[in-house]
Amino acid sequence: MPQITVDYSDSLESAFDRRSFALALHPLIVETIDTQLSACKTRFRRVDETVVAGGTPGDALVHIGIAVLPGRSPELKAQLSEAVLELLAGHLGHAEGIAPIISAEVRDLEPSYRKR
Repeated sequence: MPQITVDYSDSLESAFDRRSFALALHPLIVETIDTQLSACKTRFRRVDETVVAGGTPGDALVHIGIAVLPGRSPELKAQLSEAVLELLAGHLGHAEGIAPIISAEVRDLEPSYRKR
C-alpha cells in the first residue's frame, strides 16, 4: 500500500519522465496521507490508443490511480489528487502538437486486499 498505477498515451513516451515522477510522487504521498515510503509502489502502463469524445487523433491522456487503505477522508484524498496533478505537470515535457488531458484519483483498496 499505496498501489499506484499510471496510464499514459504512447505519444507521450519521450515527453514523460516516468522514473523521476515516481521518485517525487512517493514522498508526496507519504507526507500527504501519512504512510511509509517503503510502502509506495508505482507501475506505468503505456496505452497504445486513446480516443477522446470530440477530440482529435493526437489526443493524449495521463491518469494516475492511487489505491490506499481505507480511513482517509474524501477531503484528504482530493488534496492528494490535486497535489499529484501539480507534480505531474513538472514531469511532463512538451510533445509537439499534443496537449495531454491529465487526471488523478485516490480511492480505497477493497477489503479483500492482501499483500505478501
